[in-house]
Amino acid sequence: MKLVVVESPAKAKTIEKYLGPGYRVLASYGHVRDLPPKDGSVDPDDGFAMQWENYADKARQLKAITDEAKGASTLILATDPDREGEAISWHVQEVLRKRKALPSDVQRVTFNAITKQAVTEAMGRPRALDEDLIDAYRARRALDYLVGFTLSPVLWRKLPGAKSAGRVQSVALRLVVDREREIEAFRPQEYWSVTAVFEQDGVAFTSRLVRWKGQKLDRLSIGNGSDAAAAKAAVESGRFSVESVETKPLTRNPPAPFTTSTLQQEAARKLGFSASHTMRVAQALYEDGAITYMRTDGVQMDHSAISAARGAIANRYDASYVPDKPRQYTAKAKNAQEAHEAIRPTDFGRDKAGSGDHARLYDLIFKRALASQMASARLERTTVELADQTGQQALRATGQVVLFPGYLALYEEGRDDEADEESRRLPRMHEGDGPARKSVDSEQHFTQPPPRYSEASLVKKMEELGIGRPSTYASVLQVLKDRDYVTVEKNRFTPNESGRLVTAFLERFFERYVSYDFTAGLENSLDDVSGGRAEWQAVLEAFWRDFKPKTAEVMEQKPSEVTAELDIFLGSYLFPEKEDGTDPRACPACGDGKLALRGGKFGAFVACSNYPECKYTRRFAQAGGAEAGADTGPVSLGIDPETQLEVSKRTGRFGPYVQLGDEKDAKRSSIPKDFGAEVDLEGALKLLSLPRTVGAHPESGLDIVASIGRYGPYLLHDGKYARLQTTADVFETGMNAAVVKLAEAAAGGGRGRGAAKEPLAAFGDSPVTGKPVKLMEGRFGPYVTDGETNATLPKTADPSTMTADEALMLLAERAAKGPPKGKKKAPVKKAAAAKKPAAAKTEATAVKAAAVKKAPAKKAAPKKAAAAKKPAVKKALAAE
Repeated sequence: MKLVVVESPAKAKTIEKYLGPGYRVLASYGHVRDLPPKDGSVDPDDGFAMQWENYADKARQLKAITDEAKGASTLILATDPDREGEAISWHVQEVLRKRKALPSDVQRVTFNAITKQAVTEAMGRPRALDEDLIDAYRARRALDYLVGFTLSPVLWRKLPGAKSAGRVQSVALRLVVDREREIEAFRPQEYWSVTAVFEQDGVAFTSRLVRWKGQKLDRLSIGNGSDAAAAKAAVESGRFSVESVETKPLTRNPPAPFTTSTLQQEAARKLGFSASHTMRVAQALYEDGAITYMRTDGVQMDHSAISAARGAIANRYDASYVPDKPRQYTAKAKNAQEAHEAIRPTDFGRDKAGSGDHARLYDLIFKRALASQMASARLERTTVELADQTGQQALRATGQVVLFPGYLALYEEGRDDEADEESRRLPRMHEGDGPARKSVDSEQHFTQPPPRYSEASLVKKMEELGIGRPSTYASVLQVLKDRDYVTVEKNRFTPNESGRLVTAFLERFFERYVSYDFTAGLENSLDDVSGGRAEWQAVLEAFWRDFKPKTAEVMEQKPSEVTAELDIFLGSYLFPEKEDGTDPRACPACGDGKLALRGGKFGAFVACSNYPECKYTRRFAQAGGAEAGADTGPVSLGIDPETQLEVSKRTGRFGPYVQLGDEKDAKRSSIPKDFGAEVDLEGALKLLSLPRTVGAHPESGLDIVASIGRYGPYLLHDGKYARLQTTADVFETGMNAAVVKLAEAAAGGGRGRGAAKEPLAAFGDSPVTGKPVKLMEGRFGPYVTDGETNATLPKTADPSTMTADEALMLLAERAAKGPPKGKKKAPVKKAAAAKKPAAAKTEATAVKAAAVKKAPAKKAAPKKAAAAKKPAVKKALAAE
């Protein structure tokens, strides 16, 4: 028997079906071990020796692989065809070697698509593990560990509130912060455009003023409204005719099939997918055999795929859409050994796969790959200049006509910027024509700052600079979001306060290690390792030689010294020059104190040098000396008539609040956003009086309470909640309204939450159960059921094309696996009833006791979840 190891169970199931008898295919479920998150996992003093630790949640998979390996004649490692796949194979081999279960014959096979032909052909050409790729993996993993576990503790101790730093993560964050600085430094410039609408042969077109008073104009030439009005008047008074018509042929070639990077960019532009979601969906399509491997730098397709694509084009369109020769694409891959075939469908006869996001992404991949082998589009670009009778004023209109659509009939690449005026259509015109002027307009504009990065443009920029590698971009961007270093709004990245501060710290104290050139150069060195041109330990030694002393030097500095350095480094950002020439560091509260950066328990802030006499503070993120939201200390609102304690308004870490008295355990209440900016004594006392008892419920007799919680205003009765719309409702809702709202909440808000859903399709009665077989929409996607067994559809299956035979097959396969894991334990728990005679319990008591004993079993789930999160903890510190 031959044992084949792959990553995923879906992949294992498909491949075992292709290979047939004599093969056993098991899944490792990804990586099986990693560097433990503790000091000493990588030892620079011992040749960067690494101490690997098996994932606790992979024990069952490893045991199954070990048991099968002991009786196998051959071990075939068939993990993904990239560096990570090579690493997983190496880890599995090393684990089996330690357990003395490694077969004498070990083979490595790779395939770019999970199809029967690709798999069987790969099995016929095995090779040994690629030591260069394994060394490159070890070098990257060690670097990420050393940077994370050396730099992150420096951040924690010297920069409160910072969470982590990473070799690639921190440089990607710097890109986002640098763009924000460009936006803040940008000063808009006013300019005006003058346009005229003409009509020729019933077709209207727009032209732009390009010459005025005999002078050529550029975009910023007309800088004020009075000049614009004069230019507009000149156009209105002139008689314009066509001075010249210039027509140029234009050919647009199709883009190459997708690489990992271009797929992430285009899915972000056209589908609104995040990079991580794109990769998850693509992974499912790959495992289902719909597309080729989705982590690749290659842009070329296999010869057989090119032939299939050309045939599909001929079937779909006429022969003119098929170019005379197959198109060949080349890319400057960072490493030839890591460059595979481009991402494409495995079958060009299959134009649809899956449903939902899977179907949308497959459609994008299919069209891009097919278009890459289609004929070029032929267009005609036309430029028409119109001049008045004096020749002093001239207008220009540009546009293009599609003569032959070619690949544009199927696919057009998305753009980060808006289409320009050249894409407009123009009517046919000749020299001397006098089109009719319809209107003249002048419009004010202001120059715009560079846009914030979207996922697509940030991925593109990282790839251009050589920062990281396409296969890591999704995880790097996700780390920035998870650490709360950035906020993503309308698919644009904005750095948060913590992200800006961490970047400033790294730029000041570790400038070399967050520089774009250094990071790109390190990536090239790692590529040299995977290409066999460099030794991995030598690359690590060169990095560690300078990095370790630098971190030790910064660690010796006091937090106050670090803050003082950052105060100077960020001076122009925090305290920019004022227009009136006054000192930007002068305290606006006391007048004679100086503002400076300070470090606190929850991060950095700006404070007055006269503290504690002057309690003025300002959040670090309020750049440019902004005073809105600044805290000048407690503001007295008056005296509470009941307690005779002072009521004050204050500002804390989570925003403004009111407080009764000055004791440590003084009563406090946050000020809701809809309560009003100006809170008086009456309003403060109302907030401090919460929770408010509405009264006793007429049915239960228990109190109904109104208050404000973490998620807003609410009603509470007998442990059940009902949401209120506004803060005012907390104080105004009466008994009748409260009872109605609680009843509606208990009934699911009146939406009929418990109502049965209609089936998506029906397939008649099951020959096994005799009950109807139905296709239903469930919480986790569509599934089929026969009343006793539920079978989830594969992610890439299309529910609209599901047949009765396919539904019965899915149900049979699910039934063969036995009941779900959670249900297997139920009969075992009944064994507790065996103690019944000894305790002399009644039957009812025994049943109740058995039910109580089930509680500890449920607690096992959180432990398992904690174990599953262990790899994530490791990545938190050593993430790229």
